[in-house]
Amino acid sequence: MSTATAEQTILDAVKPQLYIGGEWRDGGDGGTLAVEDPATGETLIEVADATVDDAKAALGAAHETFPEWRETAPRERGDILRRAFDLITERADELALLMTLEMGKPVAESRAEIAYAANFFRWYSEEAVRINGRFTVNEAGAGRVLTLAQPVGPCVFITPWNFPLAMGTRKIGPAIAAGCTMVVKPAKQTPLSMLMLAQVLEEAGLPGGVVNVITAQSSGSVMEPLIKDPRTRKLSFTGSTEVGRTLIQQSADQILRVSMELGGNAPFLVFDDADVDAAVEGALIAKMRNGGEACTSANRFYVANAVAKEFAEKLAAKMGEMKVGRGTEPDVKVGPLIDDTQRGKVAELVDDARERGAKVLVGGSRVDGAGYFYEPTVLADVPDDARLLGEEIFGPVAPVRGFSSDDEAIAAANDTEYGLVAYVYTQDINRAFKVIEGLDTGMIGLNQGMVSNAGAPFGGVKQSGFGREGGPEGIHEYLETKYVAMNVP
Repeated sequence: MSTATAEQTILDAVKPQLYIGGEWRDGGDGGTLAVEDPATGETLIEVADATVDDAKAALGAAHETFPEWRETAPRERGDILRRAFDLITERADELALLMTLEMGKPVAESRAEIAYAANFFRWYSEEAVRINGRFTVNEAGAGRVLTLAQPVGPCVFITPWNFPLAMGTRKIGPAIAAGCTMVVKPAKQTPLSMLMLAQVLEEAGLPGGVVNVITAQSSGSVMEPLIKDPRTRKLSFTGSTEVGRTLIQQSADQILRVSMELGGNAPFLVFDDADVDAAVEGALIAKMRNGGEACTSANRFYVANAVAKEFAEKLAAKMGEMKVGRGTEPDVKVGPLIDDTQRGKVAELVDDARERGAKVLVGGSRVDGAGYFYEPTVLADVPDDARLLGEEIFGPVAPVRGFSSDDEAIAAANDTEYGLVAYVYTQDINRAFKVIEGLDTGMIGLNQGMVSNAGAPFGGVKQSGFGREGGPEGIHEYLETKYVAMNVP
């Protein structure tokens, strides 16, 4: 099968409608939303554009289904998740191609995301039967303490464009396992992977109304009524801090339970005793995964002065070798940015650093032609006042800045409103513990460039949000604790 035929086949398999109450239906006013290929700027497909009434219908389905779904046996909920995991794994190649078409990342990276996304379903298929309370003797000895963990209720999920499947499954998996129902609104740039996931869950035997998927051009106007609707009991959002603030404000009236996975400004610290070659390889993973379009992407490289020049030159050599192009082409390592607005922001930040005295070791420019491509870029001698040290880049740009002491490195790393993740390279265990305990972040990669793991708690501190996704902690976001004081004569 030719590449063009394979692409059309997977696009034809997508149901471009809203999935509400177990039924596929058009939007209320018949409007559609064009999904663009960021590698070409051309429209791939048009999907339904939901209205407020459509969104309310989706929440209504979740609300009506919840009483029955919460009583479904935990083993049955887990079995559905396991079947969905198997189906996603079987169809990994097709799903990866679809993801590359709508988001742009190389197919190899899309396959990696498919595996990562599916693993949340496997993990929570096992957690569904391990939702435990406790029964203990009252401290005074006269009574008993009983606690129950029960599903929080209908949830609203808003997911981002950069990881179109995984950012959904790490919310949907624990919610299904806990016995919750939900409305999912994927990003308008990348709705196709989530629509295919709805088809997979339907095939896996998930009852209609448990997961409802709506696609919409205007997220704010369509989702705000759901956030303020008393039938909603939980909101989970992954995206920018700016949008997160707005959603938290909207949720305040009904004291809605919320989880927020927001922006990042990840520091990557390389100390003078580090294995520089290993640090460079880790930097490539931490920086160039998803082309730099990740909240966990290394945003600022602080390198000990003794090895800063060596590190920057080796990183520039590696990044300069990375082939840029459409993600479906052979040997491509870096795809396009999601749209021209995002590419423009990346270019603006690089230009600002250059004007302030930063030295461009490789890259530093847009790529001419169709699509939203930007060259992998390494900047050395970056001054402290460069905007890209304080703002999330979300692109293939690595600014390198030297430091002279451990305390200076820790202070520089913490000098941000964000606190999602940090990366640390050192071979000194005492230094490692000093640094990781001193960093104000929710996650740390110690001598490795990736922290994402379905079995581990993902989340940040400060303005990177609150709540955790993944691991045993992740399911607690969808459970309420009920305490019963028992009188035992």
